[in-house]
Amino acid sequence: MELNKENMKKIRWLIAFAVLLYLGVQNLNIVISTAKVFLGFLFPFIIGFGIAFILNVPMKFIEHHLFGKVLKQKKKAAQKLSRPVSLVLAICFVLCVFVIVMLVVVPELGATFVSVGKKIEENIPVFQKWIDNAFGNNPEIVKWTQSLDIDPGKMIDSVLSVLKSGVNNIVSSTVSITMGLLSTAMNVSIGFVFACYILLQKEKLQQQIRKTMYAIFPEKPVRYIEHVWHLANRIFSSFITGQCIEAVILGSMFFVSMTILRFPYAMLVGVLISFTALIPVFGGIIGCWISFFLILMVSPLKAVLFLALFLVLQQIEGNLIYPHVVGGSVGLPSIWVLVAVTLGGSLMGIVGMLIFIPMVSVIYTLFREWVYDRLEKKQLVL
Repeated sequence: MELNKENMKKIRWLIAFAVLLYLGVQNLNIVISTAKVFLGFLFPFIIGFGIAFILNVPMKFIEHHLFGKVLKQKKKAAQKLSRPVSLVLAICFVLCVFVIVMLVVVPELGATFVSVGKKIEENIPVFQKWIDNAFGNNPEIVKWTQSLDIDPGKMIDSVLSVLKSGVNNIVSSTVSITMGLLSTAMNVSIGFVFACYILLQKEKLQQQIRKTMYAIFPEKPVRYIEHVWHLANRIFSSFITGQCIEAVILGSMFFVSMTILRFPYAMLVGVLISFTALIPVFGGIIGCWISFFLILMVSPLKAVLFLALFLVLQQIEGNLIYPHVVGGSVGLPSIWVLVAVTLGGSLMGIVGMLIFIPMVSVIYTLFREWVYDRLEKKQLVL
């Protein structure tokens, strides 16, 4: 390598990076604490960016379908009003979905818990009689079952006594809990306001960032960053839209079929399946077993029939609905979807499952582009 001016500049940057990396490793605790402070400062803006990304999906849909013709006519008054009106309608839409779900789920859950408690109380004598018949030769087991005294009223009293005994601990931690809630509420409020500013001026903000990057960095890496951003934006938006539509369709199928077949908790199971179906791969299974347990408390036969219904609807959803609704928006083979869900779930829980599939899809697409580019340069056809 020639030691010309350009190469000497690269060597200086490489030495500086190596020195900083060495100092960072030697003072890892300071680096981690500084990073935590920095992330704490940026946390409201990270929340805001996430809110903006989610709200952008319904906002774009509303703006395109409600103001599309007006925007093509390039009327200034319509252009100024279209974005704020679309944003307000998108926020109202998301809030309405949450309110409807809460109005449906909370009363149903309350009624379900009351019903399950009554069923358990009613089945205790049946259980004791079955034990008597099955283990009549073992007097100790029979004596133990007859001594069982499960009274919901006594159970509630015991829970209340435990709560009363822990009042002092609760009071002592009230201040810290309150401060934590206030901090979370403040972060979400700041993030929401930041999201509104982003969505109202996203084109202008994007243009400013683009100009700044071209002014600071070389043209080739900036163009590649733009390519990655557009790819990620397309995949994430398509994944969120498709996953939500697919979850609504699946929940509606369960509600309609369970209503026709007169299964209990049709509305609750439909909403529950819709929410759990947002979790790729494992969501439907989680919703299935929760629903199976609820129906089992009412009728064991219908619980078994519900499993059969679930298998049928899952086959319809997996082979017909999901490929057409979500389609190739994610563009990942099944094995990598499973890897992404498992890795995301282990690192970040349910949120990780939702984030890692489109994120791994972006990485997979970029890697595939790099491989094909290398093969083309080597003039290899495989």
